[in-house]
Amino acid sequence: MITEPEQDRLQPTFPATPAGWWADASCRIDDGDGSMAHLFFSEELQDIARAKTICSECPVIAPCLQGALERREPWGVWGGQLFLNGHILATKRHRGRPPKVPRPEDQLPVIPIPEHLRTA
Repeated sequence: MITEPEQDRLQPTFPATPAGWWADASCRIDDGDGSMAHLFFSEELQDIARAKTICSECPVIAPCLQGALERREPWGVWGGQLFLNGHILATKRHRGRPPKVPRPEDQLPVIPIPEHLRTA
């Protein structure tokens, strides 16, 4: 179980914005244990897929992704994209040799990047 000080440490900090988009983020909804950080910062493909699905239905996906790109987030799912070392990862797979035939449960949802946030 995550303690309150630990939960505060896991919550991202954002600069105040006039729109206050962070308050409208789908990931702020309580999932029963007080935080969804375990999904958005997991190494498990199932958790990453669930986090990306939550992002895909979020009304503030674009400002979230834009902020993550500006901050060069070191890791996690932000704005529907998986980050590692400040860059968006195109794919992620289990450790070890990949299977000859990809398993459907290992496929991550593809969330398009808004045109204005794409890098050349």
